[in-house]
Amino acid sequence: MPKGPNGEKRPADAIGLAVHIGRIATGEIEDERESLSSAAAEMGRKGGQKRAESMTPERRAEIAKVAAAKRWAKGD
Repeated sequence: MPKGPNGEKRPADAIGLAVHIGRIATGEIEDERESLSSAAAEMGRKGGQKRAESMTPERRAEIAKVAAAKRWAKGD
């Protein structure tokens, strides 16, 4: 059985893959990738909190100003 980019096992043929996706959509089976992404997101949040704690308030303000300037510049 072929493996996807993250090592998950997926059916090789189109019909088998369609059935697999249908089962995920109806809740018969759980998609393995969802649990992996939520775990990765949790680790990312923890890392962001630690980074913010180690920064000075002036540095956080500087980063926020640069980010806001980039967001506003996108509309041009």
